[in-house]
Amino acid sequence: MQVREPLASFQRTALPPRPPLTRLADADSAAAWHWLGTPILTRAGVTLRPLTITDAPALGALAAAEPELSRWFPGLPAGTEEALAWIRAAHDDRRRLPFAVIDDATGDLIGTTSYYDAAQDQLTVAIGYTYYAARAQGSVVNPAAKLMLLDYAFTEAGAVRVVWHTHEENAHSRAAITKLGATFEGLLRKHRRFGDGWRTTAQFSMTVDDWAQARTDLTDRVDQLVTPA
Repeated sequence: MQVREPLASFQRTALPPRPPLTRLADADSAAAWHWLGTPILTRAGVTLRPLTITDAPALGALAAAEPELSRWFPGLPAGTEEALAWIRAAHDDRRRLPFAVIDDATGDLIGTTSYYDAAQDQLTVAIGYTYYAARAQGSVVNPAAKLMLLDYAFTEAGAVRVVWHTHEENAHSRAAITKLGATFEGLLRKHRRFGDGWRTTAQFSMTVDDWAQARTDLTDRVDQLVTPA
C-alpha cells in the first residue's frame, strides 16, 4: 500500500530540499541591509549614503589621486573599471553595507566607509573599509562619520558591540580608533590577506555600555571642529 502525505514525509530518511524561495528568504534575513537597512546619515556638513555603481568614476579617481593610500589599503580601485569591480564586490558581500562619504558643501565624494561582518543574531557589527581624500583627512569628516555610524548602530539598530580592525603597524589608524573611545583587544595573527602576504590585525571594540560617554566626547569633538573656539 502506498503511504500518502503527510505520513510519507515522516518516513523519509533524508529531509527534502528546501524550496528556492525559502533559501533566498534565509539569505536575505542574514544580509546586513536586512538588519541595518540602507540609511542616509547627515551631520556637520558630511553625508553618508549607500555606495552605488554610479559612484565608480569618483571613487576610482579618488584612489588614483592618492597613491599613498595603497600602503595600508592594497588593492584600492584606481580608475573607473577597478572601482566598478570594487563596488560590486562590496555589494556581493551580504554582511557588508558600503557608504559613499559626501562633502555637503560641494557634493563631492570624498571617501568611503562600511559596516561589515554584520551579525544580527549577535547584535555586532564592524566599521571599516574606510579611506578619504587627502583634503578630508584631519578634518571633521572622519569624527562625524564615525559618530553617525556608531549612533545609528547602537541607537537605531540595537547593536551591543562595534568592532574595528586595522594593520598592527598603522599607528595613525590605531590612534584614531582609540580616540573614538574604543578599547584595544589584542592582535590577530595572519588575520587578513595583505597584498601578497598576510596582515596581523589590531582589533578594537566598543560596547553599548561604553557608548553614552563615548557619544558625549565624540559629539563635543565634532562640534569643536565645526565651530572652533
